[in-house]
Amino acid sequence: MDWQYQDADPEHGNTGTVGDLGEALHRWRDRLSPAEVGLPVGTRRRAPGLRREELAQLAGVSVDYLVRLEQGRSSAPSPQVLGALARALRLSAAEHDHLFKLAGQAPPGPGQISVLIPTGVQRLLDQLDGAPLSVFDAAWNLVSWNTLWAALLGDPSRLTGRERNIPWVHFTGAPTRVAHTADQKAAFERSMVSQLQTAMVSYPDDSGLRSLVADLRRVSERFEQLWNQAEVGPGEGTSKTIEHPELGPLMLECTILLVPYCDLRIVAYTAPHGSETADKLKLLAVVGMQEMASGSPL
Repeated sequence: MDWQYQDADPEHGNTGTVGDLGEALHRWRDRLSPAEVGLPVGTRRRAPGLRREELAQLAGVSVDYLVRLEQGRSSAPSPQVLGALARALRLSAAEHDHLFKLAGQAPPGPGQISVLIPTGVQRLLDQLDGAPLSVFDAAWNLVSWNTLWAALLGDPSRLTGRERNIPWVHFTGAPTRVAHTADQKAAFERSMVSQLQTAMVSYPDDSGLRSLVADLRRVSERFEQLWNQAEVGPGEGTSKTIEHPELGPLMLECTILLVPYCDLRIVAYTAPHGSETADKLKLLAVVGMQEMASGSPL
């Protein structure tokens, strides 16, 4: 996000072998540049495309596991792993489905949450590079982000699984750079619970969503209380304070854009022109993630 190859025949649902899966992953990795996914290009790259270490980092899997997948020494990756790989590789809808078929899995149906970013939406995100941007799915799992967002909130590429889920991070008390007042916290919690309840109705077949909600109800007394109240919470306020470890507090406006037909949330942070926070964002854009991304992401 600093923001087709067609293997076999995705239109006709051919199921591949483990070797086919490894070859496809390798080819898709080779065609994607680090700059396209918000990673530093660096020097002394022996081959074009992403290194295995970079793809593993983006997808939240171990390098060893990715090596075994590409070499055909590991089979039956889970739908969650396949979805993470499709997201990290920026696959199209046809390629996404083909990846699942190569792994011997049925592509996600209409009752499951999609993590695919449509081409037109991705094109729009690529053109809005002057603000910190991130994309979340219907369960508020982080799907994509640009370099400025990582510089502001911490590099999320090293996070895995639920470490990339906003409700889980909040209700389990994980470290975060977002600072809430008491009123903001209450509104945020009601909004998150309400949106997860809506998602449960929209995606009844999504096992990851069901598991997330069940575990949140088990580990968070506050979440369980709000879930049982079944209230439709008001939308969050637009003001956010981000506590950056080097730049201090940044007072930002948070705008959430919903992409209805794929249920993605585009989150953008902006600041008034000429404000102190706007100047800090400019500094972040110049210095970049390499020097300003220490601390706890999300």
